[in-house]
Amino acid sequence: MPDASLLDLTWQAWLTLGTIITVLGVLICTRLPADFVFLGGLGVLLLSGVLKAEEALAGFGSAGLVTVGVLYIVVAGLQETGGLTWISRNILGHPKSRTAAQVRMMAPVIALSAFLNNTPVVAMFIPIVTEWCRRIRVQPSQMMIPLSYASIFGGICTLIGTSTNLVVNGLVQERYHTAGLTMFEISKLGIPCAIVGMLYVIGASRRLLPNRKTLTEVFENPREYTLEMQVSPGSALTGKTIDDSGLRHLPGAYLAELMRSDQVVSAVSPDEILQDNDRLVFVGNVDSMRTLYNQQGLRPAPDQLFKLDAPRHQRCLVEAVVSDVCPLVGKTIRESHFRSVYNAVVIAVARNGERVAGKIGDITLRAGDTLLVESHAGFIPRQRDSRDFYLISEVADSTPRRFEKAPMAFAILLLMVVVVTAGWMTMLNAALVAAGLMIATGCCSAAKARQNVEWHVLLTIAAALGLAYALEITNAASVLAGILFGLTREDPWLALAVVYLTTTIFTEVITNNAAAALIFPIAMNTAERLDVSTMPFIMCIMVAASASFSTPIGYQTNLMVYGAGGYRFGDYLRIGVPLNLIMGIVAVGLAPWIWPF
Repeated sequence: MPDASLLDLTWQAWLTLGTIITVLGVLICTRLPADFVFLGGLGVLLLSGVLKAEEALAGFGSAGLVTVGVLYIVVAGLQETGGLTWISRNILGHPKSRTAAQVRMMAPVIALSAFLNNTPVVAMFIPIVTEWCRRIRVQPSQMMIPLSYASIFGGICTLIGTSTNLVVNGLVQERYHTAGLTMFEISKLGIPCAIVGMLYVIGASRRLLPNRKTLTEVFENPREYTLEMQVSPGSALTGKTIDDSGLRHLPGAYLAELMRSDQVVSAVSPDEILQDNDRLVFVGNVDSMRTLYNQQGLRPAPDQLFKLDAPRHQRCLVEAVVSDVCPLVGKTIRESHFRSVYNAVVIAVARNGERVAGKIGDITLRAGDTLLVESHAGFIPRQRDSRDFYLISEVADSTPRRFEKAPMAFAILLLMVVVVTAGWMTMLNAALVAAGLMIATGCCSAAKARQNVEWHVLLTIAAALGLAYALEITNAASVLAGILFGLTREDPWLALAVVYLTTTIFTEVITNNAAAALIFPIAMNTAERLDVSTMPFIMCIMVAASASFSTPIGYQTNLMVYGAGGYRFGDYLRIGVPLNLIMGIVAVGLAPWIWPF
């Protein structure tokens, strides 16, 4: 391939480079959403004629992009059935030290993230780890960054571990017209990187992670609800003690009473053994109420609740503040016929931070009371403009889990992994089958499937693929590869290190998928100029694009734990920069040994 320089670039190539640099600058200097910025850059290249319409939109039909979107539905099935919750609650346990706690948390998160998208795994673990930290008396700031990093480590261990791997695999298929990578090809490099990364985090976290309170702890929510739950007959809680069932040390809540037949126990012993139909009265904030509401083996106690029209898995929790003109003021919940009037049921009441005594049906409503209501989705639009309530808001992620379908969801996931590993189906086809089975078997509703797809991520990927294609067709990628070729003095190891470093820097300031898409054509041109195997470059791009540790904005899971751990920007720099360097050394050192140049 003849050498080329920047002087050989056409105006189309210069416009492409200028657009990409502008996109990167806007993302670094502003807080505009990445999908808007990348789509704007793609629009510039389309309107200027650098890209034809079919070329600009080709990224939207990428096999890697579609696979990412379909896998969101597979993960939604595991979320809706409570499968991830069951795993986390049964594995974390009661460790004796901070180090043991980190090991018990990071190991299962790595394993789960190897086969599930990192974002929902971390989203599911954040409230569970927060609750667990309070129970074992460890500050969340010691656990939340390790949680995010563990999901990243797991993501680089398999082809489906992160959307970045699927995007790069799609680019490989399109460029070289092959079947792409196998499920566990990247595992040869990803597993050693994950092990080294986990050992570093466990060893360095005591000195490099802060030990501070979160904003939630500093500003405790004064709104406390009184919630009555019932032990479901034949559930896993029957026969367990209060302590063993995990109902003793609840974050932001406590067990106030136990009612059994006509007996009321006010000071409930941790050794009290639960029986079928025991009624448990809890007092706590709304997050704790949501956790209890989704606790397997418990159900809201009032008998009227089960007369609602909608099946329980189609209901949600809503907070409603009673107004002073509400006709229910001065009446008990039973006298007001709340269910008949609103087709919803009050399951808990909060009043000025004080405990509201008595059974839920006997509570006399006052103006200003905050009601925790179980209803179907139609309650909110019907009552939003009603004068009966000052405020109506849905409690996020409050739909009850369908625990009975969790084994089916796990079986579908296992089937998908097996057929891909055995080579019976492509990743895209297997994901389509798995997503279809999740919906057909009731593990995930069509509405939840649509809701769980992260469209902004898909738009960012598609637009970044369009920009990367512009680099290719304008010859800009080839010229940049030639410059890199000259700088590295024809040394493939040095070229690989530069590609890794460039990718990881891009990942820290933009998004992982966009970084991989933009660097891919330059890296492939570099490998082809050097006349060496492209495999080390492909694998290092996968690892570098996911290995974002130094900033909270580089990877979505880092941002998700930012508030939950009470972190500051510098906390990520302190522990993340050394980890970035360590991962780079391991990846660049091992990749050419596993896949020789």
